Amino acid sequence: MIILPAIDIKDGNCVRLVKGDYGTAQKVCESPYAAAAQFAEAGAEWMHMVDLDGAKDARLVNADLIADVAKASGLKVEVGGGIRDMKAVEYYLSRGIDRVILGSAAVKNQQLVIDAVGEYGGRIAVGIDAKDGMVRAEGWLDSSDIHYIELAKRMEDVGVQTIIFTDIDQDGTLAGPNLKQLDDLVHEVSCNIIASGGVAVLKDIVNLSDLDVYGAICGKAIYSGTLDLKQAIEITKVVK
Repeated sequence: MIILPAIDIKDGNCVRLVKGDYGTAQKVCESPYAAAAQFAEAGAEWMHMVDLDGAKDARLVNADLIADVAKASGLKVEVGGGIRDMKAVEYYLSRGIDRVILGSAAVKNQQLVIDAVGEYGGRIAVGIDAKDGMVRAEGWLDSSDIHYIELAKRMEDVGVQTIIFTDIDQDGTLAGPNLKQLDDLVHEVSCNIIASGGVAVLKDIVNLSDLDVYGAICGKAIYSGTLDLKQAIEITKVVK
């Protein structure tokens, strides 16, 4: 299992939200560059970055900054937030980003997912964000009538290889990941599943590894000090 420390960008700052509420945004690091350097020093290989302004505004907002931070970090990077067309996909992938995450587009524009996967294959991931099991879109502001497993199956059918699943009610809470929903998802689709939301301590990393998920995104736990990134990375090498 890989650990993906997270950098969420709002107004050019590295912030964290609670349950996706933009009103709870709190700056958690001096700069995105400083956070990325700390991740690299701890031994991370991957980094997860989100353009929060882009997710809300349905367009690229902090894309230049994200691409520059990614390049400076030397890490493999996946990016989500505001990616609504092929031009946005191509922007990131042509600037050294390793994987682009389509979120709202998976709900509202499945053809974009089909086109992107057809062009870029495994470099396209889909982010599925759910509240009470139902998918949300547009920076988690729009609800839908699609169950998260149903959407995951649709994405698998069109060739998506990687899904980032977030239980919104757990995100930014340090209350632990939603192991039940993740376990159900792992058994319903063959895609690589990256768990997002709620990770707080090393035990959460062990629990996720036991579920046989592909990766775990860690954000607030790292910034608040409840999870040591270096230890989290090391423990994934010894647990089954």
